[in-house]
Amino acid sequence: MRTPMPEAPRRRLDRPGRRPFELDPDGFAKLSERVARFLGTGRFLAIQTVVVIIWIALNLTAVSLRWDPYPFILLNLAFSTQAAYAAPLILLAQNRQDDRDRVALDEDRTRAERTKADTEYLARELAALRLAVGEMATRDYLRGELERLGDRLVGDGERPVSRRAGG
Repeated sequence: MRTPMPEAPRRRLDRPGRRPFELDPDGFAKLSERVARFLGTGRFLAIQTVVVIIWIALNLTAVSLRWDPYPFILLNLAFSTQAAYAAPLILLAQNRQDDRDRVALDEDRTRAERTKADTEYLARELAALRLAVGEMATRDYLRGELERLGDRLVGDGERPVSRRAGG
């Protein structure tokens, strides 16, 4: 006996799903950023300069290889195509950088607010400690008071109080 094949799950129309030829926007944006970064490097400019020099040299000197004679229309078309793609890629990369900068700025602002609140709290705590220490009798204060009291007792004709225990 044959077992029935499981039926393929039907796609529900009330739930959005990925289409077969849908690009991942974040993946495409990351790729465009890499391309835009490469377009802004000295390596790209050097490679492009070498390719243009070879292109022009071959089209001026090699008679059998002249695929783009003197006004170099094909070369101009290649530059126009490159510019047409480079500009939007660079703008997309700048937009992503702006988004990252905005997130970093929000995090910095939150961190600064937290630091300010912590600093204000510590300042209040330090002020409270200063007030508490100012009201507390210190050892030097007590020693001074006892000495003054002892001096007053000696001045009244009484016996001086010994500062040693048991004396």
